[in-house]
Amino acid sequence: MARTPPHRGGWLLFAAVALPAVAADLVSKAWIFDRLGMPGTAAPIQILPPVLSLQTNLNEGALFGMGQGWGAMFAGISVLAIAGIVGMLARGTMRADRGLVTALGLITGGILGNLYDRLGLPRLVWHAPAERVGERVMAVRDWIHFELPGVIDWPIFNLADCWLVIGAAFMVLATLRGETEPQARHDAAPPDARPAR
Repeated sequence: MARTPPHRGGWLLFAAVALPAVAADLVSKAWIFDRLGMPGTAAPIQILPPVLSLQTNLNEGALFGMGQGWGAMFAGISVLAIAGIVGMLARGTMRADRGLVTALGLITGGILGNLYDRLGLPRLVWHAPAERVGERVMAVRDWIHFELPGVIDWPIFNLADCWLVIGAAFMVLATLRGETEPQARHDAAPPDARPAR
């Protein structure tokens, strides 16, 4: 059986993570907005009251509502980030690290899911306030609300946000693992096989 060349295997893993991630994000957002409509037009769906509910929200900022009104800037940063990720993967040494490739795939899926919204591709229009009625929505569609009454009321988020956070955590772990493995190999080597310091 023919083996996948190493330089292709990294790209295949990246695509196998990124494409389902962005698809899950876009499908889930389309479903919940079709079900509940624009923010404030329907009652939230209670999944685990009062902790977890589904409700629509439009975010013109960044992750978890930060930087409201800077959507165009965040869209530009997203494009640059994807270009940077592709550049990182173009280095063969990066593609050999499956953990790092998985992390970059999740991050890319998250970036693309939210970038799709920031570009106005869902073709939603504002119904309020009056001065924005009919204007195309250039905002991220959020729909997951987590709250611990009296403790925390987390900003409404979506699956793309989850992929970004999980991917970033994986990237940190992959980086730490990459730093510790060479030392572990050095310590395990026979004394006469260790490089002189």
